[in-house]
Amino acid sequence: MQDDTDMNEDFKLLEPMDLITKSVDELRKIIKEKKEKAQKKKLRGKGKANADHKREPTRRTETEKQHKEKELEHDSERSDVMVLEGHTSEVFACAWSPEGSLLASGSGDATARIWTIGDGPFNYTIPNVLVLNHLDSQATEENKDVTSLDWNREGTLLATGSYDGQARIWKRSGKLASTLNKHEGPIMSLKWNKKGNYLLSGSIDTTAIVWDVKSGESKQQFGFHSGQLLDVAWRNNDSFATSSADSMIYVCKVGENKPVKKFSGHQNEINAIDWDPLGSLLASCSDDTTVKIWSMKQDVCLHDFREHSKEIYTIKWSPTGAGTSNPNQQLLLASASFDTTVKLWDVHQGRLLHSFNSHREPIYSIAFSPNGEYLASGSLDKCMNIWSVKEAKLVRTYNGDGGIFEVCWNKKGNKVAACFANKKVYVFDLRL
Repeated sequence: MQDDTDMNEDFKLLEPMDLITKSVDELRKIIKEKKEKAQKKKLRGKGKANADHKREPTRRTETEKQHKEKELEHDSERSDVMVLEGHTSEVFACAWSPEGSLLASGSGDATARIWTIGDGPFNYTIPNVLVLNHLDSQATEENKDVTSLDWNREGTLLATGSYDGQARIWKRSGKLASTLNKHEGPIMSLKWNKKGNYLLSGSIDTTAIVWDVKSGESKQQFGFHSGQLLDVAWRNNDSFATSSADSMIYVCKVGENKPVKKFSGHQNEINAIDWDPLGSLLASCSDDTTVKIWSMKQDVCLHDFREHSKEIYTIKWSPTGAGTSNPNQQLLLASASFDTTVKLWDVHQGRLLHSFNSHREPIYSIAFSPNGEYLASGSLDKCMNIWSVKEAKLVRTYNGDGGIFEVCWNKKGNKVAACFANKKVYVFDLRL
């Protein structure tokens, strides 16, 4: 039998109308579905209010653990794997600095860490690590998950967004440079503009804030949405898009008090948005199982891709085509879904190019290599896969012992980091 607090938590998941109109079995089903969704959205603090997600049991037998370690050792003979240990809770986010040798990770343990990895092959010395502590004395770890990380373009400053609603800017030495305090709920997304003079944050409190980095003050707060903000994306140095649980996208500009454009068409929460390298097309993905492409030139979407069968968690444009350092390659869009597939789209022709089908659980993260030739994907099935984009085939797969929340490539494209629910960060040295 559930105790009363559990029951109360469950009731919070129901709409008043449901209680009047639905049978007990139907209510149970609604609660079950909402809990599953909260579990999925737990990543990056989504749905964390429903804090009763079940943690993986840690009662693994020692022998099972040893087998796993052997497996990874076996892998590492082939591929060079470095395991970064130190976090004491799930690692939600990772980001290489643009100049390449520093890797930042953010965790549910209320810290971010900056690891010095270096560009060359691993030499198996334990990497130097800086711990960026997000706890002040009276706070508990509960509301201090580090949900998002972003380096400025020079790699001199790291911004972190936290479940406590604060954004923080750190020097690469690990020193706290400023605390940006105005949001009234967890930060879901945090991005520097190219110039590095503004930082943009989006929060569960339904607002986006542009911060003036020099002064550490809010430059402008944008409150157009009626639901939690789930993602933000700069279009250029002073305009950006926001997406929300309210199914809307707004394009905003610093200094303007109204959106310069609004895109409606999604039927459910919009989990991620991303501008193409030229800032002319915006891609969005949603719990409504569609990927949509929008242009500033029109109000309705340019393309409506419906080939996924479940919620789509993330999308990424390839670093190819006009406006990139790989101008002679075709521009592609990748999407990753809870239907366990990664799909590649030719946006100019408006069609599905490839579907990559080797994961067995929801996929939370995808990342293109800097040369656009490979795509990494990380899933709750504990696997990171590396695909050849041109040949549309799996070229590497790595098995860890926890679900993967984020994957990212270093600037050179010879290392991929993956952060895991088992508190570890793995760095793979790729000789592709």
